[in-house]
Amino acid sequence: MTFTNAGTVLLIEDDEIMLKVIERILLKEGYQVLVARNGKEAMQRLEQGGFNLVITDLMMPYANGFEVISKVKSSDKSKGIPVIVISSVGNEDSIMEGFRLGADDFLKKPIMAGELMIRVKRLISTSKS
Repeated sequence: MTFTNAGTVLLIEDDEIMLKVIERILLKEGYQVLVARNGKEAMQRLEQGGFNLVITDLMMPYANGFEVISKVKSSDKSKGIPVIVISSVGNEDSIMEGFRLGADDFLKKPIMAGELMIRVKRLISTSKS
């Protein structure tokens, strides 16, 4: 596979099947994917930097998606980086809390590959310009 410099995505998801599905979609479209399988790994990856977009689940062990969003948006290193929340939690309070903390988009599980890619491409192109 030839690598096009589409960007690097930090994918934070504790469900192994969902993680593999999203990772495969992103890789197929030419993105590099950094993976974190829980909130603790996510916080370590956020410190390292080197990504153009964060995709995070909300409900995870060690630190939840709300904490991840707060960390991304409050760090000088990453505050301009867009965040997409992907969650099976579809209640309005959770969605609104995510947006209040700075999430740029929200997708409800199960996700559709085409919809995910439209949103990823839009947010990465906006953040690069």
